[in-house]
Amino acid sequence: MPEILEIEYYRLLAEGALEREIASVHVDRYAGKMNTPGLRPADIFPGLSFLTARRKGKLLLLDTEGPTFGMRFGMTGGLLLDGLATIDRLEYGPGRYEDKWVRASVTFVDGGSLLLHDPRRLGRILVDPDEDALGPDGFTLTLKEFREALTARGEGPALKARLLDQSKIAGVGNLLADEMLWRAALDPRRGCATLNDAETKRLHRHVRSTLTQLFDRGGSHTGDLMAERHPGGACPKDGQALFRDTVGGRTTWWCPKHQK
Repeated sequence: MPEILEIEYYRLLAEGALEREIASVHVDRYAGKMNTPGLRPADIFPGLSFLTARRKGKLLLLDTEGPTFGMRFGMTGGLLLDGLATIDRLEYGPGRYEDKWVRASVTFVDGGSLLLHDPRRLGRILVDPDEDALGPDGFTLTLKEFREALTARGEGPALKARLLDQSKIAGVGNLLADEMLWRAALDPRRGCATLNDAETKRLHRHVRSTLTQLFDRGGSHTGDLMAERHPGGACPKDGQALFRDTVGGRTTWWCPKHQK
């Protein structure tokens, strides 16, 4: 599943689409289902050009002189520009490209194209998406913002669930959340309010450092815990058999020995 790191790679790729006049836009019924009736990308964007490529969490934002073209990638969404992709290690990477999986296309006057390729049909194209519905971006998350995210609504949910809540912290997905908590030596089931100040600072530090390190490695799938996320997997730190359970609605792996 594309997480904040993958969307940042997509943003960098999308910079190659800037300052190119849009000839046509096609969005299928799956990718366009969240738009307000009457706000059809096919009617709005032809004749405009993308001027900036931004990102907030997992949301890619392509600004024009008019409305913003928003892209969400769901579980299997990928971005292709002029037939090229920036990531090839996702489950449905460019090595598994099929025309029938193209959910949205932007064709430029110069003949090039920007495509949303999404086998599972959970990606979305949004006109002027609500950026305020998202919490602060994981890459720029300050300690103050992190404390506020953890303490919202009292004790709140488990740590893992709060890291996945896009309205509190934008961009962290399942793989990254497990990796961050494993590095910070914190049990994903713990309530947010149970953290002391030192633990809060430690987790914030690992949120930021995990994003930086895994971005440089190549994506959310490059964490130290990743290869052991399977039955019989052992903690890379101490060799303890990993526990598996559902936390925050997602399959979660952690070490019962050092994650407390």
